Amino acid sequence: MQGYTDIREGGLVARLPQGWRPYALLMRLDRPIGAWLLFLPGLWAIALGAPGWAEGVRLTLLFASGALVTRGAGCVVNDLWDRDLDRRVERTRGRPLASGAVTPLRALVFLAALGVVGLAILLQLNGAAIALGILSLVPVVLYPLAKRVTDFPQAVLGVTFGWGALLGSAAATGGLGWEAASLYATAIAWILGYDTIYAHQDREDDALVGIRSTALRFGERTRPFLAACYAATVALLALTGWIAGLNAWFYAALALPAALLARQVASLDIRDPAHCLALFKANREVGLAAALAFLIGRM
Repeated sequence: MQGYTDIREGGLVARLPQGWRPYALLMRLDRPIGAWLLFLPGLWAIALGAPGWAEGVRLTLLFASGALVTRGAGCVVNDLWDRDLDRRVERTRGRPLASGAVTPLRALVFLAALGVVGLAILLQLNGAAIALGILSLVPVVLYPLAKRVTDFPQAVLGVTFGWGALLGSAAATGGLGWEAASLYATAIAWILGYDTIYAHQDREDDALVGIRSTALRFGERTRPFLAACYAATVALLALTGWIAGLNAWFYAALALPAALLARQVASLDIRDPAHCLALFKANREVGLAAALAFLIGRM
């Protein structure tokens, strides 16, 4: 592969048998940040609503493994949709489907296998969570289309990746309340912001091939847009805590994720793809800090 790419063939992937490596790359095991970001809204919901520590740990383990599998399946779906476009974008032309390392038929078989594993994990949850988990397949399948029809595919990704907030709330409490709705809105605002940063890696190539994004929509005005997204994230986190009746320490603990988000806004450089990727990855710490704030708020 030539030029800039975020594919990493070292680490865990390099230790796998040769025949397994293209499938590991297909489900992005070389870049676990996506699984982390899919997992974190669910972790928020578990931290906010789990009835006890034992159940909280059980749900956390299920959601972590489910996020890894679901994110992998979503990447396969995305790459099946985008394999022709990916060949025309510098960062993505080395992906297994775009490069020919995996055929579409084999990718479909692999997708089915991931689906079976994901279903087995989902069936460990209660009925409400199972229903929401099945319903989540709709945005997962439709998301790859969004970049072709709207300037705001990042919002559609927010609907998709933020679903864990609803799923986690249902798994932890058996249903959905106003705090779940507020938490879901929080996740959407957060994802809209961080995925705009991510999209700046491909801004020029996307413009050439006709892919739409908030990065292209806002361009040089990305910083104020990002600031608005992240301000909404913090405000909605605070609203969620208020609805849930968390203690005053929760609001003090929100200072950490707020500061981490503010640092991203201040340091953003949309002309540096590697820097954009680093800022995007920094959202793992933001999400963990928010989960910690929820836990502190319940003590």
